[in-house]
Amino acid sequence: MPFKPVEHPKCPKCKKSVYAAEEKVAAGQKWHKMCFKCGMCNKLLDSTNAAEHEGEVFCKVCHARKFGPKGYGFGGGAGCLSMDTGAHLGLTDQPAGQE
Repeated sequence: MPFKPVEHPKCPKCKKSVYAAEEKVAAGQKWHKMCFKCGMCNKLLDSTNAAEHEGEVFCKVCHARKFGPKGYGFGGGAGCLSMDTGAHLGLTDQPAGQE
């Protein structure tokens, strides 16, 4: 019987093997500690500030900014209104699910 090495799970960010001593488990996957970063701002994440959306992880601030409610009433009065379309966040003018 030939020797067969143990299969280790792959990190979704760098696609390399993740060993038990360096793993972080989130979004149903195992990550390296240094690969477990926000998809927008690259802030290092932990279990208290991580939010997952369609297999990608974000800090809670960026997740709320990108996927949270939009429009008047969610942030204040006229001082919070802007003509920002969200292009710097990778958003389009299409409603969610219409992509």
